[in-house]
Amino acid sequence: MTDSPVARTTLMDQKLAAVASVSHGEVRRISIAPARTGGAHTHNGPVFGTIESGSVTFQIGAGQEIVLRAGDVFYEPAGDVVSKFDTAAEPVVFLGYFLLDDGAVPEIEFTS
Repeated sequence: MTDSPVARTTLMDQKLAAVASVSHGEVRRISIAPARTGGAHTHNGPVFGTIESGSVTFQIGAGQEIVLRAGDVFYEPAGDVVSKFDTAAEPVVFLGYFLLDDGAVPEIEFTS
């Protein structure tokens, strides 16, 4: 047995609701200042993310609040309310991966 120079670790295996069509994906690096309340919101398509630095309190609907830190991954289902994406005392930087239909762009709609 030899040691491989490549290691693969599954960080998330997320089931998706039926998606009408996904023709492209967009990846954005997003920075949020410290001590910010994100506000309840929805997205027009499913969003996956990876925290690069900092931390956020994250909650979908009335689900469990969790703290995401650098290296953690998350999923925001299309149309579901993201109740919290609140930064702590330091800024947060994350990558957002948006799955989109033909001609669509990532949209965020605040619900409160």
